[in-house]
Amino acid sequence: MNYFLRVKRNFSGIVVSAAVMATLIAGCAGGNLTSREKGAGIGALGGASVGGLIGSAVHHPAIGAAIGGALGLGAGALIGDQLQGRDNQAYEQDRQIYQNNQEVLRQQRELETLRRRPEY
Repeated sequence: MNYFLRVKRNFSGIVVSAAVMATLIAGCAGGNLTSREKGAGIGALGGASVGGLIGSAVHHPAIGAAIGGALGLGAGALIGDQLQGRDNQAYEQDRQIYQNNQEVLRQQRELETLRRRPEY
């Protein structure tokens, strides 16, 4: 029995180490995180936490954390995707507003130029 506890503890340590290494490697990839990536990360961490707590109640914290992490990852990615879509839409609207303002300014300058010309 003691052997199985050591194997289980070593396996949990390996899983945690692999998760930390994957996070470090992904974090070093460079560039800013998108809203989708932030949502997925927050969801995975939150899901793993809650899953670990629920799993510990049934004496399987590692499995609970893995399942909770996967579900949290999916939910967080969906929420992050929605937020990123809204950010992209807002950016596109701001770009269109800027272009429209530039066109209005161009037309105002053209009108002013036409007003200054002598009539024939």
